[in-house]
Amino acid sequence: MSLNRKHKRKICFFTGSRAEYGLLKPVMQKLRKDQGVALQLIVSGSHLSKDFGMTVREIEKDGFHIYKRISILTSSNSEVGVGKSIGLGVSKTSEFLNKLRPDILVILGDRYEALAAAVSALVLNIPIAHIHGGETTTGAIDEAIRHSITKMSHLHFTATTLYRRRVIQLGENPERVFNVGAVGVENVRKLHLLSHKKLENILKLKLNRRNLLVTFHPVTIEGKASLRHFKNLLAVLATLKDTSVIFTKANADAYGKDINQMIDAYVRAHRRTAYVFSSLGQKLYFSTMRHVDGVVGNSSSGILEAPSLKTGTVNIGDRQKGRMRAQSIVDCHPTPPSIRKAIKKLYSPAFKKKLRSTKNPYESKSTANKIARILRSHKLTGILKKEFFNAL
Repeated sequence: MSLNRKHKRKICFFTGSRAEYGLLKPVMQKLRKDQGVALQLIVSGSHLSKDFGMTVREIEKDGFHIYKRISILTSSNSEVGVGKSIGLGVSKTSEFLNKLRPDILVILGDRYEALAAAVSALVLNIPIAHIHGGETTTGAIDEAIRHSITKMSHLHFTATTLYRRRVIQLGENPERVFNVGAVGVENVRKLHLLSHKKLENILKLKLNRRNLLVTFHPVTIEGKASLRHFKNLLAVLATLKDTSVIFTKANADAYGKDINQMIDAYVRAHRRTAYVFSSLGQKLYFSTMRHVDGVVGNSSSGILEAPSLKTGTVNIGDRQKGRMRAQSIVDCHPTPPSIRKAIKKLYSPAFKKKLRSTKNPYESKSTANKIARILRSHKLTGILKKEFFNAL
């Protein structure tokens, strides 16, 4: 379908966290150049918080016009605080979307900020396009949020064939479910990553004989147990010799601030070998990932992007349980013996040899182009009335 150029299609993107923005960015860059598209952007969540790096500055630096900043974070570092943030998100986003009235709202992933945006669009009868549906992460509330957003959405962009089947299994029309691959993996391939020396100069650090990149987020279903698990990880890291540890801070979930305080305390106690960054941005983050021996923690980046750089991952606990995995992933329990064993495996000659032949199940060609093309051309008339597709 070719659009009438007299009417620009208003495509609105919502972003509430640093990782999500990094994945949406290449799609927005494609659409920004399109004469038939009016690109709109809503920024919310941890982007607007000093505690989490005030990453809205990265968006501004990239030259995107931000239509609205919606502040929803509360001072509470608890489940109740997250619940209140969702309520604020629905209230504030509904009010603004009602004025903006985009033709379609684009949401990525499974965070509570995205849930609030989806609910707002749903009640205002604004079509939703959802990226990264159909995945499973049974260790977090993200699992339920992701599938809930799927049921509220009208166009779906999945990262693998299996995930496409899952979205259809949820009753979505196959004609509106597109397997496009993971846009983050495409970013890894296209970014001009920094050299070892340039990375050291920019980050003002010195890489050691051994180096680890650590990102650990709260496991939202497990509550305060995440703090104990992270303490176990820190205890193991403290025993490693000739090893530099580069931390990126946790996201704005319940107990995320507690984890960040633990990181700060660890770095103060290990000034010569530990470094911490609230947010590195995509280029620095993936450049660091490329030059370290392994990614340690429970971030999705260790599952989705690290395999494309032939970097091993020590995946701790259940936060990513259920996601498809490359052979470069070493899963372990959040206990000191299990974490220690997994890190030891990371450095074993057999594992290093296996890394060379790692294939990433999330890789696909022209992911951002595919998403942008469908967003600007897919027919939206009548899309709001969804019938349950019975795949049985």
